[in-house]
Amino acid sequence: MGKPTGFMEYARDLPVVRHPGERIRDWKEFHGHLPEASLREQGARCMDCGVPFCHTGQIIDGLTSGCPLHNLIPEWNDFVYRGRWREALDSLLKTNNFPEFTGRVCPAPCEGSCVLGISEPPVSIKTIECEIIDKAFAQGWVVPEPPTKRTGKRVAVIGSGPAGLACAAQLNKAGHWVTVLERHDRIGGLLMYGIPNMKLDKEIVQRRTDLLSAEGVRFVTNTAVGHDYGVDQLRSEFDAVVLCGGATKPRDLPVEGRGLQGIHFAVDFLHTNTKKLLDGLKQNGGGLSAKGKDVIVIGGGDTGTDCVGTSLRHNCRSLVQFEILPKPPAERAPENPWPQWPVIYRMDYGQEEAANLFGRDPREYSILTKRFVGDDNGHVRGVETIQAAWNKGTDGRFKLEEVPGTQKFWPAQLILLAMGFLGTEKEGLLAQLGVAVTERGNIVINENRMTNVPGVFAAGDASRGQSLVVWAIADGRDAARGVDLHLMGETTLH
Repeated sequence: MGKPTGFMEYARDLPVVRHPGERIRDWKEFHGHLPEASLREQGARCMDCGVPFCHTGQIIDGLTSGCPLHNLIPEWNDFVYRGRWREALDSLLKTNNFPEFTGRVCPAPCEGSCVLGISEPPVSIKTIECEIIDKAFAQGWVVPEPPTKRTGKRVAVIGSGPAGLACAAQLNKAGHWVTVLERHDRIGGLLMYGIPNMKLDKEIVQRRTDLLSAEGVRFVTNTAVGHDYGVDQLRSEFDAVVLCGGATKPRDLPVEGRGLQGIHFAVDFLHTNTKKLLDGLKQNGGGLSAKGKDVIVIGGGDTGTDCVGTSLRHNCRSLVQFEILPKPPAERAPENPWPQWPVIYRMDYGQEEAANLFGRDPREYSILTKRFVGDDNGHVRGVETIQAAWNKGTDGRFKLEEVPGTQKFWPAQLILLAMGFLGTEKEGLLAQLGVAVTERGNIVINENRMTNVPGVFAAGDASRGQSLVVWAIADGRDAARGVDLHLMGETTLH
């Protein structure tokens, strides 16, 4: 704990981000920074709460409460308050391989379970985390640290998202030779192609990739294991394999008109546009562009928000975002008590930008899509919807019911489906390996994250299902422990 009375003296403060009207003109990060004096005050707000729920990392009522990485939050908050930044960095890196990622894209379940948050705005944990690692890179404190000795064991990590990179980093630290195999042309998985540049600058992803490479991790791109890299070769060349391919099957919306042109999965839209940006191609024309179009985003999560922000930067004509659930309350509902994740109304960066441009939050709540309507050329020209009501049944569960007389037509020439993912791609690699998969499409693992196939492990969304970047990193670290134990009979990884 830093200052005993800090939480009573200082108000919560956040960095001033770039103005929405300015930032939609480019693809640069919108994140801001706080001056050091303000950061030390924010660290001082961390109270001597006895039981720091901020790093519990548990699932309550289906939502994450506390940090899955069990970050030592009170400890590094105290170091920041005292201006001991190097020690704050050491504390942060004990549990989190990539705080520059989580400090930008994590929804901060740690703050949702902050004890101070019961009665006051919570400690600015995410801001402090990001500032620690950004300061560390700026000061040159983060340098390659290859292992001093090697075990001679070889491990293949398939997939280079947050789970794969975390697993590779930990296994390399343990002295194993690690090769990361990625089917796309750049390393980073979701971090590279699933999150737009304005939210996570790709130079930051590349910086970490370069650092891991300098520490001895080998990266191989444009390689689809099971297709152009055989499973027999994989098993013969490596002592262990870790599957970190993610939950890559997007949820579809099989209603009338789904086959019309102009309807795309969000992941394809985001991937295509980030690749165009990185390849130096024109952003606002050709391919999956929203320029001059009426855009509808179906889905209210982070991916939907990223589609909103991307479409605005294309200079779309109008934009609406459909959410099938009701609008959340402004404050916690009685059935959503602390330390659960607070299900409350928020404006994310994309909605802020849309509101600044069009004068209102683009989200429409309790909307059920009935059918897509096309023109004479087979291209979508709009959507027909109906209002949905969520009524509690006799079993206590909420049931979706259509509200008669609320049909509406919405014009659109581009529709983006951002309704989440349904697990792994069961065909191909997993089938060739003989790996067991649940009905929901998740890879089956034991307590050490090994699959039913000896020597084959899984981590991240591939085994957990669609989740947060912070859970992926935690799972990757867990898998590395399991692999190290399998190969060496013991492990010092934590």
